[in-house]
Amino acid sequence: MLNTDTFWAFVALVLFLLLVIAVGGPKMIVNGLDARTQRIRNELDEARKNREEAQALLAEYQRRRRDAEAEAASIVEEARKEARRLTEEANEKLRDMVERRTKTAEAKITQAETQATAEIRGRAAELAIAAAGDILKARVSGGTANRLIDDSIETVRARMN
Repeated sequence: MLNTDTFWAFVALVLFLLLVIAVGGPKMIVNGLDARTQRIRNELDEARKNREEAQALLAEYQRRRRDAEAEAASIVEEARKEARRLTEEANEKLRDMVERRTKTAEAKITQAETQATAEIRGRAAELAIAAAGDILKARVSGGTANRLIDDSIETVRARMN
């Protein structure tokens, strides 16, 4: 049969288990496990909530980034349009300035040509008058010659002016 020491150890174990059951040990163990389960459940719920908040924040920051990129692209495009407009405007002003300067230069050239022509005509008239005078002096003599020369000079001057 059983050994007496083993028997008494078995009896002590049964008494101990009855004492633990009588004091409410299983209830305390269940309550402890329930509390731990509830604490773990709360931590999981908190983690789930934090994850959802993090995802919402991530989505918000991604939206903001896309908006900022779109705004930056818009600003760059506006800057390009403004640069093109300013370039075209500067080119137009440059063309106008070149055209004005060309017209001014052409007008000065025309004026110089007119002035040179007038000077050449004047000088030619003076030479023609002097030559005519010399010819008349050589051919005609006396008072008639002087009168003819003076009349011819006045006629040529009147026609030249």
